[in-house]
Amino acid sequence: MRSLIKYLFILGLLPTLLLTSCKEESTTPEVDELATLTQYMVQNDLDMNDLLSGWVTSAGGLNVDQTDYSVPGYYVIDIRSAESFAQGHIKDAHNTTLANVLIEAEKANGTPILVVCYTGQTSARATAALKLMGYQAKSLKWGMSGWHSDFAGSWENNAKDLNHANWVTTGEPIANQDYNLPTFKTGYTDGADILAARVEIMLNQSGWGINAVDVLDNPNNYFINNKWPIASWDAYGHITGARRINEEVRASDLKWLDPSKTVITYCYTGQTSSITTAWLNVLGYNAKSLKFGVNGISHSTLVTGTAGDAHKKSWRGESSGWKNDFGYWDNDNVMH
Repeated sequence: MRSLIKYLFILGLLPTLLLTSCKEESTTPEVDELATLTQYMVQNDLDMNDLLSGWVTSAGGLNVDQTDYSVPGYYVIDIRSAESFAQGHIKDAHNTTLANVLIEAEKANGTPILVVCYTGQTSARATAALKLMGYQAKSLKWGMSGWHSDFAGSWENNAKDLNHANWVTTGEPIANQDYNLPTFKTGYTDGADILAARVEIMLNQSGWGINAVDVLDNPNNYFINNKWPIASWDAYGHITGARRINEEVRASDLKWLDPSKTVITYCYTGQTSSITTAWLNVLGYNAKSLKFGVNGISHSTLVTGTAGDAHKKSWRGESSGWKNDFGYWDNDNVMH
């Protein structure tokens, strides 16, 4: 009798044991973080075309106070070195680093943010981070080089004509083909959390810019995307082996980027390619922006070019602000 009771007792526990065992052996399906992230970004107007909407302004396009040369209506964040900031900055600007730009942005208390650097390239990257995290932000086009001639050296020293054999004026863009998408792991399952983690990684990433000569000398080492209209491709040329994926490279275009190679994006000035590269880094690509864009390869051609309004997108060209002389302040509170 005791044996029968013991048998019945064990038999009664069996379903519980089986259920427990099944629970322990089952695994949570692994989240495709890139798919979750891109879906979240598209749904929340954070695709590349959204980031490029109103993301940049020239100094001449700002409502600058002509008495003290402040910029009313903006919380100005200057991400140059502390030494450069001390030598001269926009009135009431706040100095921080690219890595800490989101921390500084919290102090804006809802005021639109204007990000400033030397040339407009690093500030474009910072602007990507700010816009992705919900801030109203713009990058100062041409950086402090376009604010006052005292700071123009960054552009003056880098706008050049290289006359390189791998800058060519014939040939069509390489045809698009499908590639696998990149993968990454933050450990989060929610799109907003994944985005925040990836933006933080992007802001702390070094080596996101690359010199033109490094790419031109070895173009086959890279996956190169030209980010300008076909009219400019035809008029001014391109890097050997370049693609023209899409001027905006949206989430739907990612399948055409090769994640096994370093993705090089380039534009006229390196500013639009910088914000694009930041967005691609967030999405898991090893992407780099061509420093100074084609202004650092074939500058003279752009200054006089009309296709794609290149003359408006070249240093010393129309709208570049190279003649601007807005006042600035040093750390002794003296205006220049």
